[in-house]
Amino acid sequence: MTTLSVRGIDEQTTQLLKQEAKRRGISMNVLILELIRDGISSRFEVIRRPTFNDLDHLAGTWTPEEAAEFIKTEQDFEKINEELWR
Repeated sequence: MTTLSVRGIDEQTTQLLKQEAKRRGISMNVLILELIRDGISSRFEVIRRPTFNDLDHLAGTWTPEEAAEFIKTEQDFEKINEELWR
């Protein structure tokens, strides 16, 4: 898979993306991929990936303590390695 970096997104657009991702209960990355696919598919025929909902019953089953521990644990993924962007 290809990784893309999008630069120059203004703060208002960023906030709208965050709000929409939160509203849908998905990550910003998933939201942006969906928006790109939807935009492209309106102009070109695109093969869509199937949607799976077989794990939906697990959503929201964490206790507040478990959720806090998860967030604490995954914070390392938010760090940017400056060496990769030189």
